[in-house]
Amino acid sequence: MEALEDEHLLSFGLAIIIDSGCERKLKRKRRQSFKSLDTNGVYEGKMFNLLEAREMMLKKVNQRSEATTGEDGQGLHLIHLLLACATSLDENKLDSTIKNLRELYENVSLSGDSVQRMAAYFADGLVGRLLTRRSPFHEMIMKEPTPEDEFLAYIELYKVSPYYQFAHFTANQMIMEAFEREETYNNHTLHVVDLDVAYGFQWPSLMQSLSDKATMGSRMSLRITGFGKTLEELEETEARLFGFAKTFKNLRFEFQGIQRSKSGLESIRKSNNETLVVNLVFYLNSLGNFKRISDLLQSAHMLNPSVIVLIEQEGGRSPRTFLARFIEFLHYYAAMFDSLDDFLPLDSLQRLQIEKNHFGKEIKRLMDFDKDEAYSPHFERMETWKGRMEGHGFEGLSLSSKTIIQAKLLLKINSHYCPIQFGGENGGFTVFEREEGNAISLAWQNKCLITASAWQCSGGGSRTSSTM
Repeated sequence: MEALEDEHLLSFGLAIIIDSGCERKLKRKRRQSFKSLDTNGVYEGKMFNLLEAREMMLKKVNQRSEATTGEDGQGLHLIHLLLACATSLDENKLDSTIKNLRELYENVSLSGDSVQRMAAYFADGLVGRLLTRRSPFHEMIMKEPTPEDEFLAYIELYKVSPYYQFAHFTANQMIMEAFEREETYNNHTLHVVDLDVAYGFQWPSLMQSLSDKATMGSRMSLRITGFGKTLEELEETEARLFGFAKTFKNLRFEFQGIQRSKSGLESIRKSNNETLVVNLVFYLNSLGNFKRISDLLQSAHMLNPSVIVLIEQEGGRSPRTFLARFIEFLHYYAAMFDSLDDFLPLDSLQRLQIEKNHFGKEIKRLMDFDKDEAYSPHFERMETWKGRMEGHGFEGLSLSSKTIIQAKLLLKINSHYCPIQFGGENGGFTVFEREEGNAISLAWQNKCLITASAWQCSGGGSRTSSTM
């Protein structure tokens, strides 16, 4: 009975998030014609032909691909071409890079199978590195989607895939357990410091959970301090969250938006009679180098939070070179593109929207950095994060059985889209425990995508995990 009730509440929380009046049509944009060329000394005729091949590829977006890349040989050929392009570009062999990129564009399609589609966006990322940033073609190829298109793509992915749902609901379960451990002295007040509040879609389900705990004589209070990129983004998120909060009459809600460029964790107002949580969901990887990560973890430790929730994309062995990072991203997004094939048909405008304005944007952004920059994006292994957290004075918390059960229920709710397993090796999405029960991961087939863990300051006294 309890499992059925949990599934009902989880379904309700998902409905609050995804039925938020965000259905709009995807805008089709005109592409610039060729004007001038600045290609860092590369022969202009070859580069022009390469960009023409790309334009021909884009014109096939509404046509079903005739290539049979589902066959291992063709799919492997595209992967080998991508690796050859990345290698030759890294070695500054530009003629070879252009030749391989042209062949790629002639064999990929945004409406093809998952390998074709993924390869098209990686090819764009490589061309973006080939061009100087002052080239008009660099701006055309690396142009990011409008905020509206980016938001709509995020919404569509949230609806069809458990990717973000797993991260948000798992984090919120960890937060609720920290809140419940301190109910005798936290004055029914929860303060969440979210280092990347983004659209705020993590928080409606937490509002629901707090509201469920409230009684007629005991209202709950939720204060969110959210960090974001721009004041406009923060204002939109604030309005969205207050709209959600109004549906819960027994919940007091407060939001403070802070631009990351203007202030940091030192600006946080902390009260003695509240449960303070630091939410690090898809944020630390974005910092790009260890010093910035270390500085943030030191600041977080100074706050002495009840719990730090850490959720990040799962990577390999801390790749340091461009080629190693490229291979890491290739493995990761191969799984992401493949997973969409179980949700959406090839001719789905919804799928194109997700891949162009979300995955494609991420792929290009991950590769758009200079070799000499300190910022070197890559995904880390859970073992690496464990070492960093412990090195900054934190200790891991054991997951409760409810966290694991909720992950199973979440995948069950999404099972009408694709097969699911728990702790298995094959087929669809899987979830499994890590680090002797101190972490939980989401994987697509045999590729681990996301890992979630909870941390507290070492020697946290009464702030210990409970097994439910």
